[in-house]
Amino acid sequence: MSSSATNQAGPDLTRGVTLADFDGRRVLRGHVGEDAVLLTRIGDEVLATGATCTHYGGPLDEGAVEGDTVRCPWHHACFSLRTGEALAAPAFDPIACWKVEREGERYFVRERAAVTAPSAVAAPSKTPQRIVVVGGGAAGFAAAEMLRRSGWNGTLTVLSAEADAPCDRPNLSKDYLAGNAPEEWIPLRPANFYTDQRIDLRLGTTAATIDVAGRTVVTGDGARHAYDRLLLATGAEPVRLPIPGADQPHVFTLRSLADSRAIIARAAGAQSAVVLGSGFIGLEVAASLAARGLAVHVVALDAHPLERVLGAELGDFVRGLHEAHGETFHMGTSIATIGPRTVTLKDGKELAADIVVVGVGVRPRVALAQAAGLAVDRGVVVDAYLETSHPGIYAAGDIARWPGDPGGESLRVEHWVVAERQGQVAAKNMLGAAERYRDVPFFWSAHHDVTIRYVGHALTWDEIRIDGDLAAHDCTVSYRKGGRTLAVATIGRDAQALAEAQRLAHPA
Repeated sequence: MSSSATNQAGPDLTRGVTLADFDGRRVLRGHVGEDAVLLTRIGDEVLATGATCTHYGGPLDEGAVEGDTVRCPWHHACFSLRTGEALAAPAFDPIACWKVEREGERYFVRERAAVTAPSAVAAPSKTPQRIVVVGGGAAGFAAAEMLRRSGWNGTLTVLSAEADAPCDRPNLSKDYLAGNAPEEWIPLRPANFYTDQRIDLRLGTTAATIDVAGRTVVTGDGARHAYDRLLLATGAEPVRLPIPGADQPHVFTLRSLADSRAIIARAAGAQSAVVLGSGFIGLEVAASLAARGLAVHVVALDAHPLERVLGAELGDFVRGLHEAHGETFHMGTSIATIGPRTVTLKDGKELAADIVVVGVGVRPRVALAQAAGLAVDRGVVVDAYLETSHPGIYAAGDIARWPGDPGGESLRVEHWVVAERQGQVAAKNMLGAAERYRDVPFFWSAHHDVTIRYVGHALTWDEIRIDGDLAAHDCTVSYRKGGRTLAVATIGRDAQALAEAQRLAHPA
């Protein structure tokens, strides 16, 4: 079905609809010309907005309405139904708003409403004039974008060690690596965005030290960047193992756009690949290289892929998805040595390997914070407002360890959406919003034609419940401890993933 046909699904709203057309639902998808429009009932009101998420095009009529907001069923972006603003990542662009006219019992939509500017964040007693963000990943970008969206006009500097502007990192191991997404889709914003928004984005720039007393960040080239507020969003770096031969040019880790480009270039003349690691990155890389026609072997010490996050049964199901596409698994072993065209496993087996990708996890980059004297405990310690142990310095993303439930363990989560939303909250709080970070962690992972959506966070559990049919790709997997559900993974049940996120956010 063409996108035009999809957009024209449902009633023609220029001809009007009645409340009966909602058929008991809160939302009704229709169209105005070739534009898909979502009608939403909120009390006695009917509001009209764009019907498609601005992140990856998810159908908002299949999402969840919460108050006067709607969440996308695919990646849980949140939009205001009154202004269209993208309130929570991973979407940043607003959805359109439309005028609703009532004539008797019929509601008509004929023209777009004027764009409403986002509400400015309440200013603190002393508004910062200079903000420095260290890190050009998810959290750093989201913070910079939110600062400008909130109407703050001070000096904004983003220091990024990467060579490329902030990009859609989850895609680097998924569609982009598989060859299904062109590179122009990957940047989060075009280059002129940073110029137009007066964001001084300094690529290839490493923050060397923080002069806490002098409120200055010193970069590797000796330049000094003064700040009134500082956000540390240094992210994480891939774990590199001391394997003989790991320094050869056909051996890669995957973290940056440059890494993904290099793997793609090498894959062009390759026939075989070995991926070390059966976590999410390792398996997504394996699927992408298999999609490019390579013979792929996955090697891991674990007994089951993804066991520590999803449990053995769901992990074995994911393994089966990959094996059905020709990938071969070698569990309970690792790589002993890497040669020019082969790898030798610790069990003595030799595998052809034109490409080797090491995906055995990441570690948070906390050295900068630690050297500055900030509290560090398996991450940079922050309070509920994402402020570190030093006033005026915030941390977000993969490095941040924030308070969990009262009486519970603190959390540090390496998820893309978590990093973006923390960046947004940190930005507001640097401007005086005093907003607690309360989001329920969420991520998604694609394995060939199956996507897993996971909400919550369960480091350990004493029970796993599976409702539905794994084989039919229709199930909910609940991770429980002490009779309480800590996290839920779903396949083919996007609406339930949203409902579980709401339930976890507002426990009884």
